[in-house]
Amino acid sequence: MSAGRYLTLCVTLAVFLVTGALAADRLPAPSFWDPNLHLERPDLSALRAIRFLTDDDYPPLDFALADGSLVGFNVEIARAICEELHIGCTIQARRWDTLIDSLVTGKGDAVIASISISAATRAQIDFTQPYYKTPARFVTRKDSRLADATPATLVGKTVGVVAGSAHQSFLATFFPAAVGKPYPTFAALHEGLRKGEVDAAFADGLTLAVWLAGEESADCCAFKGGPFIESRYFGEGVGIAVRKEDADLRRAMDWALARLAAKGTYAEIYTKYFPVGFY
Repeated sequence: MSAGRYLTLCVTLAVFLVTGALAADRLPAPSFWDPNLHLERPDLSALRAIRFLTDDDYPPLDFALADGSLVGFNVEIARAICEELHIGCTIQARRWDTLIDSLVTGKGDAVIASISISAATRAQIDFTQPYYKTPARFVTRKDSRLADATPATLVGKTVGVVAGSAHQSFLATFFPAAVGKPYPTFAALHEGLRKGEVDAAFADGLTLAVWLAGEESADCCAFKGGPFIESRYFGEGVGIAVRKEDADLRRAMDWALARLAAKGTYAEIYTKYFPVGFY
């Protein structure tokens, strides 16, 4: 990671943590666990520690500080799981494109690195229940006169999307009277919205939330309407990956995640890293 990128990362993280602390008591956190479903804690007495693998270059989900220590939403969720299970925990960073192979070949017990649950990944590994999803969201400038973002309110309005994305396809299908304006990248889309080139932007909610909370947005914009979580377009969510034969470990982590949600720990971690919630 370059020095300039690291400095930007530190500044952004500081904004996240300060804003998150202020927002922690008022920002609703998502929940993917049925409070009425009582899971049993599997016996992990034969396991001395969970060896988590993650990436180290995907802030605010997982990234490394100057001293090499790992931080981020995924990292704190992993540590909270180990604490809830009363078991040792190690977290090691590996290159993104090696994570699944490292898990399958036994170099770790679980991967918590924002790997999406899909038919392709399920063919190689197993997953816990999703611990977050990435809904699609509309964003408008704060001075926008749009009261909402619906098929009716967006008739004839120009909506920016990333070219070739699932969001472009979704907009064309469910908001046919809106005028889609494709941009080559997320950065170009964000800049177009900030400059008022479009009436709204439609993109990945998590990416938009990080942008809205950071300095680059200049506090220009806010979410409008949604969220949209159609799995055919936006996926099934993100789970913790384990080997197919490690069903007890998967069940134990599902139990721990449900407990973290019930106790409010998950919400605390979510609001810390996402002061602008993406749901």
